[in-house]
Amino acid sequence: MKKLADLGCETFLDLKFHDIPNTVAGGVASAAALPGVKLITLHTSGGLAMMQAARDAVAGRKKRPALLGVTILTSLDQAAMQSVGLSGTPAERVLALARLAQQAGLDGVVSSPHEVAAIRSACGPDFLIVVPGIRPADASLNDQSRVATPADAIRAGASYLVVGRPITAAPDPRKAAAAIADEIAKAMRTKAQAASAK
Repeated sequence: MKKLADLGCETFLDLKFHDIPNTVAGGVASAAALPGVKLITLHTSGGLAMMQAARDAVAGRKKRPALLGVTILTSLDQAAMQSVGLSGTPAERVLALARLAQQAGLDGVVSSPHEVAAIRSACGPDFLIVVPGIRPADASLNDQSRVATPADAIRAGASYLVVGRPITAAPDPRKAAAAIADEIAKAMRTKAQAASAK
């Protein structure tokens, strides 16, 4: 990580911490001390006290990473949620967990693109929303259940997009990454134009 930080790169440390508050606080503090770490994830299902302990572990740092609460994994649909004892729809659970993360003082959440607009409306413009499950229109879903195109996620209000296999599994990863970057840029321009027209 130091080599990446020395090159000016920042790291999304997607460790998804989930344990008792004291253990998560220690893990988050250690992760935050690594060079170049910009974003760290932890599971919102760990509860309010766990998330608050994580927040307290990085409070007061001169330059601290943003803490993101993972809501419901994009691989889970309603049937999969119910099989592990989670009631309600994915949208209902994600929104409740996003509000809990905000109450705990986290900087944002990780959620599927389907819930972005509702989270943005409930949690405000400064709350970070990191969106995995991004798939170009012609890409395979793989093990993802709740997906959207890059443009759809940007229009809904995503702060960051996580794109993996549509690039790494493409026959030409450079070409795939360039096409996705172009789609994102166009969506952001369209969104900016719409905002300035209001």
